[in-house]
Amino acid sequence: MSPRAVLLTGATGFVGMELLARYLERSERRVIAPVRAADDRAAARRVDGVLRDLFGAAAKRYGERVEAVPADLTAPDLGLPRERLEQIADRVDHIVHSAASVSFSLPLDEARAINVDGTRRMLQLAELALERGGLERYCHVSTAYVSGTHAGRFGEHELDVGQQFRNTYEQSKFEAEQLVRAHRGLPTTIMRPSIVVGDRRSGWTAAFNVLYWPLRAFARGLYPAVPAIPSAPVDVVSVDYVADAIYDLSTGPRGVGETYHLTAGAHASSIAELAELASRYFHRPPPRVMAPADFATFAQKATGVRRSALEESQVLFPYFAIRTVFDDTRARERLEPAGIRVSPLADYMERLLDFATRTRWGKRPLSRAAALAT
Repeated sequence: MSPRAVLLTGATGFVGMELLARYLERSERRVIAPVRAADDRAAARRVDGVLRDLFGAAAKRYGERVEAVPADLTAPDLGLPRERLEQIADRVDHIVHSAASVSFSLPLDEARAINVDGTRRMLQLAELALERGGLERYCHVSTAYVSGTHAGRFGEHELDVGQQFRNTYEQSKFEAEQLVRAHRGLPTTIMRPSIVVGDRRSGWTAAFNVLYWPLRAFARGLYPAVPAIPSAPVDVVSVDYVADAIYDLSTGPRGVGETYHLTAGAHASSIAELAELASRYFHRPPPRVMAPADFATFAQKATGVRRSALEESQVLFPYFAIRTVFDDTRARERLEPAGIRVSPLADYMERLLDFATRTRWGKRPLSRAAALAT
């Protein structure tokens, strides 16, 4: 009897692509990939494009093991005929839900529609698969920033500690995780990455967002100052570490009912270190670091700060004064014996910036396969 399939949401996204590659390269399992598309043909085209990006000429080797499904994760029954949904539930024993909106600026109802309602639909599918006797694991990819404004250590076992939220992304992911925890009858595992950047080996990324926005602006000389606390931690992890960790945690025998921080932990950088690394790479003087309360007045008066750059990046400024430290003890105890270890950002920052400048911050795309080959 052939093994059941893995259902992976978000396979066309940054982290999801890397997860798809690991399931295809490290197992013989079939992968069912729900993607937003009008029909089966359009869904297959989207997934074929991802496979070419991941594997280049070797994409055909894996294509027949991936089943693209046109779906809407926010719609009842994922927008599928009930019969097809039941067929999928009969065939899967693992569900990995990594699809989400990572926008910090969506209105709350829109963020909830994607991140909370999408999770609710996937949990309903998981319950259906469990009823049919096949579900072994439901893995939910959350974010370490469900911690919100909490100051101090934030443990893997913690969720609601009375925190507030900087944006609708944090709040909607917090609410989604609450949903997962409420489904006590499901074999759930929750993974919380922090800020995810490119591959440690090649610098490759498919998403020039979050940390890349201020780095790009700094490279262009648009930031003579930033609102930050120099000692504030900047918890950054590479996408290969995150994907390796999720794959291990989702396929191993342990971890049901657990939550894991996929974070830099003790290896987290600081604002001061990040500024020093970027300054050295771009041969620019470090930006002036100002108390957040003083920055608004400075920005209003400064003539060298482009307004559009400030507007694009202002949603990130609260993360430059963060006071949260993520405790990743449980994750390290589980992952390090398997050889999966996080690296300090300083070890691979140059490769990230080499790739970013080589591709003009994504304007000249380079596939993952091509980046790993060079």
